[in-house]
Amino acid sequence: MTHSSPFTPAEKSFKARVFQIIFESDTRAGKIFDIALITMILLSVTCVLLDSVPHLNQRFGTYFGWVEWGFTGLFTLEYLARIWCLAQPKRYIFSFYGVIDFISILPSWLSLLLPGAQTLMVIRIMRVLRLFRILRLMEFVGEGRLLMQALNRSRRKILLFLIAVLSIITVFGSLIYLIEPPEAGFTSIPRALYWAIVTLTTVGYGDIAPITPLGQFISAIMMILGYSILAVPTGVFSAEVIRTIRLDQESEEACPGCGREGHDKDAKYCKSCGTWLDEETEDPREKASDD
Repeated sequence: MTHSSPFTPAEKSFKARVFQIIFESDTRAGKIFDIALITMILLSVTCVLLDSVPHLNQRFGTYFGWVEWGFTGLFTLEYLARIWCLAQPKRYIFSFYGVIDFISILPSWLSLLLPGAQTLMVIRIMRVLRLFRILRLMEFVGEGRLLMQALNRSRRKILLFLIAVLSIITVFGSLIYLIEPPEAGFTSIPRALYWAIVTLTTVGYGDIAPITPLGQFISAIMMILGYSILAVPTGVFSAEVIRTIRLDQESEEACPGCGREGHDKDAKYCKSCGTWLDEETEDPREKASDD
C-alpha cells in the first residue's frame, strides 16, 4: 500500500509554506506567527475580562464588541488555514487543540443565531467560553507537553493519594460528628466532612469549630497532618518531571498530515497517520511506487 503526498502538485509549495508557518516553530516565520497568535489570544482574553466589568462595559461595550469580532475573524481564518494545509484534517479537527480552537470561535458565530432579549443570558454564558482560547497557549510551550507526560505517569500515585485523603476526611469527619454537639455546627456528617476538608487543607474558615477539648485536640492533629501530607503530590509530580526530562526523546516536528507532535527524534513517519514527516524531501515510498 502506497501513501500519496499530503499536497497535490499544484498546491504543494504553497501549502507546505503555510504548514511550516502555522505548525512549525523552528523557522523565523513560524516563530513570528506563534508570537503574534499568542499576543492575539492574550489581548482577546483581556478584552473579554474587561468587558465583564460593568462600568467599562457601559462606556466601551461597543468598542469591546468590535474588537472581539475582529479577533473572532482572525481566529476563524487561522482555524480554516490549519484545516486546509493538512492532508488529514479530520485528525486535527477532533484532536484536543482542534476542539479548543473550534470552541474559542464558536460563541461569537453562534450568538448571531440567537437574537432577542430572552437569549442574553445564554449569549453571556457562551461569551465566557471564549476564555478557552487561553488553553491554546499550551500548544506553543514545549514544556507543556513534558508536564502533561509527567502528570500522566503520576496519575495512579496521585489517585491513590486522593483516596487516602478522602479516607482520612471521612474518618475524622465522622468522629468529630459523634464528639461535638449540634450547637457547634456539626449538625450532620456531610457538614462534619466539610469541616474536615477545611481543616485538613489548613484553610480554616472558622465558620465551624469544635468546642470540646477532645474535638479541639482532633483538630490540631488534622492541621498538623494536613501540613505533612499536602507535600506528597508535589514530590511525586516533581519526581515524574525529572524522570520525563531524562526519558524525553521526542522532537517538536509537526506532522504535515495531521499536525500531531511528539514523534521520536529519529522518526521518519507519523506514528498516528503514517505521513512522511520531512516535508522538504520526497517520501521514499513514493519513489518506489513511481519506479
